Amino acid sequence: MADKDTPAETDKHRREPPSPELPVERLVTTEHKLSIGKTTLNYQATCGTVVLREPDSSEPEGKGQSKGEKARASIFFIAYTLKTPKTANTTSAAKKPAQPRPITFSFNGGPGSSSVWLHLGLLGPKRVPTDSMGQCGTPPYALTDNEFTLLTDSDLVFIDPVGTGHSRVAEGEKMAEFHDYQRDLDAVGEFIRLYLTRHGRWSSPKYLIGESYGTTRAAGLSRHLQDKHNIHVNGLMLVSMAVDFQTLSFDHGNELPYPLYLPTYAATAWYHHALSTAMQKKPLKAVVAEAETFANTDYLLALMQGSRLNPERREQIAERLAQLTGLSKAYVLRCDLRPNEFRFFKELLRDRGQTVGRLDSRFLGLDRDDAGEQPEDDAGMNNLVGAYAVGINRLLHETLGYKNDSPYTVIAPLWKSWTWKGFENKYVNVGDSLRRAMHACPDMRVYVASGYFDLATPHAAGDYTLSHLGLRAPLTDNVQVSYFEAGHMMYIHPPSLARMASELRQFVRSDVTSSTSASSKQ
Repeated sequence: MADKDTPAETDKHRREPPSPELPVERLVTTEHKLSIGKTTLNYQATCGTVVLREPDSSEPEGKGQSKGEKARASIFFIAYTLKTPKTANTTSAAKKPAQPRPITFSFNGGPGSSSVWLHLGLLGPKRVPTDSMGQCGTPPYALTDNEFTLLTDSDLVFIDPVGTGHSRVAEGEKMAEFHDYQRDLDAVGEFIRLYLTRHGRWSSPKYLIGESYGTTRAAGLSRHLQDKHNIHVNGLMLVSMAVDFQTLSFDHGNELPYPLYLPTYAATAWYHHALSTAMQKKPLKAVVAEAETFANTDYLLALMQGSRLNPERREQIAERLAQLTGLSKAYVLRCDLRPNEFRFFKELLRDRGQTVGRLDSRFLGLDRDDAGEQPEDDAGMNNLVGAYAVGINRLLHETLGYKNDSPYTVIAPLWKSWTWKGFENKYVNVGDSLRRAMHACPDMRVYVASGYFDLATPHAAGDYTLSHLGLRAPLTDNVQVSYFEAGHMMYIHPPSLARMASELRQFVRSDVTSSTSASSKQ
């Protein structure tokens, strides 16, 4: 009988734990054409991953030897670059240097959303078509050429933050490493720096466009890029602003959201014919204006008085709230004059057995029953997510040739565990980052798009945020705000899409024109 192995011999035969598999950068490039009227856009699409590396911090700071950089995560992106047409040979005296095309970096919100919404809804060369209201139709849905693409005036880079799309942390790293406000800025900011460097785009006018939490990210990045990488952007495009979270948080003792949501409550009730006959005869903007006036005066003063509000005045406020919201006076009184957003979703059309959407309150949903305080689902999101999931997977596999068996994460509930370094125990407000960035770069401009039927980030909350940034004159003139008769993703509404696309093109063209004029004077 053989002797048993000694402990030393046993250790020799034990398998060493495998080293973490390092992420590998992989890019796929394809050529495409898009016809818009009589114009043909020849463009190059590049999609794939970029590995983010940081110094190995396993040793205490300032001690030990440097271990170099360590792979932390890989960022997935899709970029579209317009190919410059070749021109006939000219004499050197007649040659003029070509002006670099603008470049726009795009991301969505959540936190936990991929870049698919702005990509396939507004900016990219392909989009998910909708009907006149914004409905995506029935499965398996469609994908079509986008005549409204911003590629006509800017090259485009769509960024999927870590944990979304095909972006992942490196093996061996903590899954939630970048699920934090500041770490998210670090990752996206480093990706932008790398992209500008590797693709020779430092001389291009630079733009950021974000939607919802993407506006939080964009506002934070505007200053972060200046501080960390000395990158000054030419402009921000903020779609459905979420910059000051106090305006959006229905917490006990925080009275701010109630008057800021009221105009959108009124718009929603008007859309669904839930107001009085007299109110329904008025145009939408007139109804919204009435609600804004009441919200900024009598309603706000009543809320500030709390329990000191006398009973007669309380009845008067409740009566006016009922007129503007479509809710019953009795319900408003039971809510202590403070109906929050989820109560409104459920209550407005409770008698009809319907709920209204959060992202787009024009959309209606059905619950198992009509009791309860909030809807089971968001009807606005239900309209979109299936169609956009089909769209991005078809685009990657059929058009861009990016083959990957891993699931493309359209949206993940990262907001549930997101952390907020720098904003502990207070409301998140990145408005001062935006203000400081604009003060540091006075030529920087901001475009804001708001939807009248957006009950996730109401337009009045965005207006309040902008008016409280602390911008000094004349920089307030650098901010442009547009309102649309649609919801959070206003571009799913065809008339809003057409106008918004036109405004974004003009916004980007402004810097090209300015740059050309400056060059001609030299």
